[in-house]
Amino acid sequence: MNEQTVVAGRRPLPDGGPSGRTGPPRPLLVGAYAFPHGDATSNRLLQLARSAAPEGTRTLVVNDWPCELAFPARPPEPAGVDLVTLRVRGRHRLTRLPARLARPVRVLRAARRQGVRRGDVSVVLLPMALMTLGNWAVLRLALRCPVVVDASERHDRRQFRHGWLTPYYVRHRWSTFLATRLVDRATAVSTTLAGYLTGHGMTVLVVPPQVDCDDFPAARPPALSTGLRLLYAGTPGRKDMLDVILRGISRLTPQQQRRVSLTIAGVTREDAATHSDLDVAVLDGIVAEVRFLGRVPRDTVLTLLAESHFSMLVRPTGGYAANGFPSKVPESLAAGCPVLLNHTSDLAAHVHDGVEGLVLDGNGPDDVRWGIERALRLRDEEWTAMSRAARSRARGSFDHRTWRAEVSAFLVADDRR
Repeated sequence: MNEQTVVAGRRPLPDGGPSGRTGPPRPLLVGAYAFPHGDATSNRLLQLARSAAPEGTRTLVVNDWPCELAFPARPPEPAGVDLVTLRVRGRHRLTRLPARLARPVRVLRAARRQGVRRGDVSVVLLPMALMTLGNWAVLRLALRCPVVVDASERHDRRQFRHGWLTPYYVRHRWSTFLATRLVDRATAVSTTLAGYLTGHGMTVLVVPPQVDCDDFPAARPPALSTGLRLLYAGTPGRKDMLDVILRGISRLTPQQQRRVSLTIAGVTREDAATHSDLDVAVLDGIVAEVRFLGRVPRDTVLTLLAESHFSMLVRPTGGYAANGFPSKVPESLAAGCPVLLNHTSDLAAHVHDGVEGLVLDGNGPDDVRWGIERALRLRDEEWTAMSRAARSRARGSFDHRTWRAEVSAFLVADDRR
């Protein structure tokens, strides 16, 4: 650990044998995010870490906190994993670049300080974005165990204003290139993305975004007769069609609009106008109540889900949307909040029209209008049945406990080079 790095969450070394180990080898997950609940990637990695550990063990997570993000005064301590958080002092680029280059060494030293020795780690689990030559070589050779990558997205250059000239996009494609040449096994968020990776000779397990259903309070929205509460939670960017949602609402009759309210959590009106497809001029002609909350804590998102009748998601049908899997859908289902969406990725296998939500025929404004009109015609007992089906679907398809046996067995399968 260099003098610029501090460690949060250190534990004393275990009192075990020569290696300090008291149990069987366990997985090591490496992150570089606002873990555990900073964004969709952090949420995915937390649940993946929980399901990665075989019964009787806990995944060790070494997370390199992003220099550019403020560290919370009271960092959360997620249950079910052993977390070590690395923090690099300073936010200047001259500080961040050396820290990123030295990340594999700093991660290895942090693991050593936790008592990890050769043979203590069964597998290193890396998000695709952290698949670099340094991370792969140092961790694989030092710990003498296979590396498995988790692929949760595959970007398209058309998502970015500058295409191939976008540094993030170049890094993303470079990490994917390295993974398909150096790694044998991967977990993937969708069947489309898994198909791409298996086409390069990798063994892939499809694992959709997972949730902890126990985290979500029961749904408690008011009666539908008081108005239809809709929610969009997330950062739309170019992947979510926020403009289409608002145009669909604008095509309702004024009487219908007065019965509709839309809460947008995760982005301000100004940011939505700048960084999404939203044409703010559409808002001027809408009678329905539209609230922009900006970024809100995770607890607030859970409360909003519990108080809403439907969460909304409209996406393109190809490219990024086909390869990814929106994590907001499992979270909404776990909260008992049915979803109003169009089918992309693998959603058709989990959200059935009139059961866990209302499925749009397409991703145009008239499709949204039609879906909201259907929601306005629902009776309270029909919505309640949909809410119960949503929670049941979440527990059976997305809860991390449901995936533990399959994921942990896949990660330790002996398929090394």
